[in-house]
Amino acid sequence: MNFFGEILALVVAMSWTVTALFAEVGSKRMGSLPFNAIRMTMSLLFLAAMMVVAFGVPYPLYADGKTWMWLLLSGVVGYVIGDYCLMQGYIIIGSRFGQLFMTLSAPTAAILGRLLIGETMKPLAIVGMFVTLTGIGMSVLSKKDNDSTLHLSLPRRGVLYAAMAGICQGGGLVLSKVGLEHYDAAISACGLSSSSIPDGALLPLPLNVTIPFASTMMRGIMGLVGFVLLMTIMEKGWREKFNHAVRDRKAMLCAFGSMLFGPFVGVSLSLMATQYTATGIAQTIFALTPVLIIAPAALLFHQKVTFREVIGAVISVAGVCLFFI
Repeated sequence: MNFFGEILALVVAMSWTVTALFAEVGSKRMGSLPFNAIRMTMSLLFLAAMMVVAFGVPYPLYADGKTWMWLLLSGVVGYVIGDYCLMQGYIIIGSRFGQLFMTLSAPTAAILGRLLIGETMKPLAIVGMFVTLTGIGMSVLSKKDNDSTLHLSLPRRGVLYAAMAGICQGGGLVLSKVGLEHYDAAISACGLSSSSIPDGALLPLPLNVTIPFASTMMRGIMGLVGFVLLMTIMEKGWREKFNHAVRDRKAMLCAFGSMLFGPFVGVSLSLMATQYTATGIAQTIFALTPVLIIAPAALLFHQKVTFREVIGAVISVAGVCLFFI
């Protein structure tokens, strides 16, 4: 199917729009580390159920040592460091602005994709990436009174967290793609193909559909371990904070929504998207989330949308269109 990977990437962008809105509310009520630990636990439970349906057992099958190594490393970069920084960014500058800085994932993924797996990008795709980044960047710059120069109108600490989150997301995705390549090789070594259906499967789902979810589970295992360690080390009175978070029904609902559209659906489909298109292209389409989030954030959080942000969104969409020429 033409542009199948790009279509999947667009679905991921919409999914991450929803999860970002849930995450902003939930992380502000719970705190970054308890929120991440709770939603990662929920995600692993859902993924374990998916593994039972796909493989007949509650854990990934066929993965060898190299597969686990790369996907666990991806979990450290993308989940432990990236999601921690992202939630901190949401707390300080909100999900709409936090997502804007996730556009740094596109050049990060393109550069690492070139270095680690030899991916190439067409000239128009490279231009499209920079046009998209420029358009989204316009949304976070503003002029002060009696000053013709543009200034960053956001707290620098929030920008630092959000920028680090964007870089880690791009790096985590490339590491995941390397892990998926090893996973494919391990499956072939078992005498299976991407269209094979495991003997113990409860539903006849081919491996090319279920493997991204299995890979997400491996990343999530490292994510949960990392968040629990960080919480016990960095959070004073973490048990009380965690217990209070669990009793907050609204925050738990937000954690569930963020988990469903983020680590479970969004991340799994993002891994699938990278199987059908270049990592840099997928990451740039994922970068549309800051554009998609403008309207719902304005409605839900009563945020003012400026003309510059609208123009930035239009330029961003135009940049993505260059990928399909």
